[in-house]
Amino acid sequence: MTAAFVLAFALSIAVIAIARRGSLGERLADHPNERSLHTKPTPRVGGLGVMAGASAAIAVAGSADTRVVGACALALSALSLVDDARGLPALTRLAAHLSAGVLAVLACGGSSGAMVAALAVIALAGMANVFNFLDGTDGMAGGMAVAGFGALAIAAHRAGAPDIALAAGAIASASLAFLAFNAPPAKVFLGDCGSIPLGFLAAGLGWIGWERGLWPAWFGPLVFAPFLVDAIVTFARRLAAGERVWQAHRTHYYQRLVTGGWSHRRLAFAAWAWMLLVAASALVAREAEPMLQRGIIAAWSILHLAALVAIDRRYPRRPAPAATKAR
Repeated sequence: MTAAFVLAFALSIAVIAIARRGSLGERLADHPNERSLHTKPTPRVGGLGVMAGASAAIAVAGSADTRVVGACALALSALSLVDDARGLPALTRLAAHLSAGVLAVLACGGSSGAMVAALAVIALAGMANVFNFLDGTDGMAGGMAVAGFGALAIAAHRAGAPDIALAAGAIASASLAFLAFNAPPAKVFLGDCGSIPLGFLAAGLGWIGWERGLWPAWFGPLVFAPFLVDAIVTFARRLAAGERVWQAHRTHYYQRLVTGGWSHRRLAFAAWAWMLLVAASALVAREAEPMLQRGIIAAWSILHLAALVAIDRRYPRRPAPAATKAR
């Protein structure tokens, strides 16, 4: 298993180092505009390295169901690479996310019934977009991937599921390599070819683990709560306000911190600490008595709500029309 983690890390480092300095890095450069949080063109090739490293490890040493989820994620990465280069209609992207979700759920089987399977498909497609929405500042998505998949790997290892532990650990290792380039100030960005499949893999491995009884249904959502809370609340508020929710914007809570004066470095370190604390407490809760589990979940619900309220008061939401996709 250690060899798989080393392979994922090394391959991710190598691919990113090569891609960022080649013609592909220039072609996929993210140029600043009115919706950006960065100030200079930056290659969106980090996802190529993450997916190369993680996919290789899963293909070599994964199980049948983790390979299926990994293959679906790799297909989404390829489609998203086209989106990064040329741009694709929102409906085309959504149809691909849902189709990949259906394939993954059908291939992985399960005996939970049609309703649960349908919810799993929605979760897979939704989480793919959650990672994409929250990939907007240096170190954010990479940090969540390291903390989140690291927690899944530890939980799977403790539950006696080495295949899921390997898959999640390989993704965390490849994401850690990406952070070497993406920590503030970022030299590369993840791009849709990385953020979309990472979100899909988070939900996919969470689904497999729940189906096998490795962890309760709340475990995955709690581990990735730093992303889920911001994404869900922001989406709901935009929907309620009648905004075009499929268009880019700068009203996510983390975006308001940056536009309000926080540096990328300050936000990254604060987010990493928050993510690690959430992930660590989720691991504790998974093995705790029901009363302590409920207490941990309630505590984080209150803390997340308090953080959102504090940001709303200090940096009020100022929605504006957005015509282009940007960081």
